[in-house]
Amino acid sequence: MISQKMQEQVKSSSVIRAMFEEGKRLAGIYGAENVYDFSLGNPSVEPPEEVRKAIIEIANDKNSLGVHGYMNNSGYEDVRTAIANSINEKYSTAFTHNNIIMTVGAAGGLNVILKTLLNPQDEVITFAPFFGEYRSYVKNFEGELVVISPNTKDFQPNLEEFKGKITPKTKAVIVNSPNNPTGVVYSEDTIIKLSEILRDKQKEFGTDIYLVSDEPYRELAYNNVEVPYLTKYYANTIVGYSFSKSLSLPGERIGYLVISEQAADYENIISAANIANRILGFVNAPSLFQRVIAKCLDAKVNLEAYNQNRELLYNELVSYGYDCTKPEGAFYLFVKTPIENDAEFCKLANEKNILIVPGTAFGCPGYVRIAYCVAYKTIEKALPGFKALIEELKA
Repeated sequence: MISQKMQEQVKSSSVIRAMFEEGKRLAGIYGAENVYDFSLGNPSVEPPEEVRKAIIEIANDKNSLGVHGYMNNSGYEDVRTAIANSINEKYSTAFTHNNIIMTVGAAGGLNVILKTLLNPQDEVITFAPFFGEYRSYVKNFEGELVVISPNTKDFQPNLEEFKGKITPKTKAVIVNSPNNPTGVVYSEDTIIKLSEILRDKQKEFGTDIYLVSDEPYRELAYNNVEVPYLTKYYANTIVGYSFSKSLSLPGERIGYLVISEQAADYENIISAANIANRILGFVNAPSLFQRVIAKCLDAKVNLEAYNQNRELLYNELVSYGYDCTKPEGAFYLFVKTPIENDAEFCKLANEKNILIVPGTAFGCPGYVRIAYCVAYKTIEKALPGFKALIEELKA
């Protein structure tokens, strides 16, 4: 029999993945072109041409045998140096390869840093709505996830409630901006106030509280919206980055952690994170794609394709009477449901072959997430169903 922990995990298995599987089932019945799957944040935009060229160049290199071998658990030193230099150039920081650990995507990075930091019953705070897998990541290491209620006015973090829920057991705070599922970018004013609260609470309790910034969508920000780089605002910041969305490489599982030397207990954190990377079974990040992304740090996906999807979906849904905040980044629209029960609304949408995810999965009932990282034509074909759905519910 499987473990009790895994029995619980199986019961609460990802709603997002379940909807994705439902989409495949419906496609088998009605044809893929007649199923409108907005469930999974799976990029529809092709990787930049630089990625393909880099793969071919590395594969054809007669000296590429070493590319497929082991290296330091942190990753190749020259790749980490290239990443540090790129961050420094963009955000006026001063990192070196010693601040970078290559990881198996942002998810791998988050698990590495949580294993590094958490003792049993340590608390990790996050702000609803949030990526639901945080629950599992924290539970992996016997921590307690503390959720701050959503601020549905503009989806900036609810800082008043946050201030009251920090305790001596608080070890980390996870933020995600641009946010999944809302697409909201946390403003500089929000980050400054959040940082001040954390500094005050550290002083009050005599503890170290780490701010973990989960950043797979950093490069996906529209209309030149600034996404603050958090190490500049709070010393105990650890950044988890992924190339899954910025280079459309979700299946390659490549990302990194940035651990500032200003962070408390920096040297021990770096050492422990390297060991965590190994003993969690990752050993090191994929070697080939470390080499690939080092050649593609200035490459960009076609953000305009996502922007066109954003404009079409947002403008049309609002014209039909849906209530939603226009996303500033990522590729998700978070929509208030016309009925109270978001799961029921998803079921009704499903009947029109529209697959969306209930906000309950993100700690925010009464909403749904629509992942618009799909073909433009998919949105066009789905719009009549969205319109009919709200008209039927308002009739």
